[in-house]
Amino acid sequence: MYDVIVIGGGSAGLMACVAAAEHGASVLLLDKGDQLGRKLGISGGGRCNVTNAKETDELIRHIPGNGRFLYSSFQNLDNQGIMRFFENLGIALKEEDNGRMFPVTDKAKTVVDALVGKIVSLGVEIRTKEPVKELIQNGQHVQGVKLLSGKTILGRSVIIATGGKSVPQTGSTGDGYPWAEAAGHTITELYPTEVPIVSGESWIQSKELQGLSLRDIGLSVLDAKGKTVISHRGI
Repeated sequence: MYDVIVIGGGSAGLMACVAAAEHGASVLLLDKGDQLGRKLGISGGGRCNVTNAKETDELIRHIPGNGRFLYSSFQNLDNQGIMRFFENLGIALKEEDNGRMFPVTDKAKTVVDALVGKIVSLGVEIRTKEPVKELIQNGQHVQGVKLLSGKTILGRSVIIATGGKSVPQTGSTGDGYPWAEAAGHTITELYPTEVPIVSGESWIQSKELQGLSLRDIGLSVLDAKGKTVISHRGI
């Protein structure tokens, strides 16, 4: 029996493995894909912006809705702690526009390789191509997982780190929602939070700028009366 079973080998799952193993837990990581950190590997345009260097209040101000719930999480691990974590893994970081922090290599693979290397060094058992079918429950207690193959694996605790439903080609297909619901959690209606900007302008529809990358550009969203709703400038 494992102390902790982590389902999902993305950024959250890998970090969960590190945290559990560093506290002496025996950890099993299960992922249905053939490689770990697939979505992490394409994040930040393939460069992986690991965090943001701005102050906590400024970060929370930009969280849609009520971001104040993050204060308690940041008490345990804030952005400065995340930067120290990656630097201790040997990843040199650099700050770009609006506080975004990237690896100096400009390669997300640097981050993925460092995280995978870390959990290997901590003795985490890794099993890829192992899709989970359901959680094994005894009343309100989760006792392990049942694999799609029919095999059962027991664990004292299970962490669902399967991500949302975005970028399904990387494995994010929302597998964890029915498991969490079966365990008694309430699942609210899902909706996208980061989406493309759609415009009816002729020069957009004609795709004449498609593939063109520009630097030091400002973008403003206007309402029907021409009033600026929000503006953003990037380098």
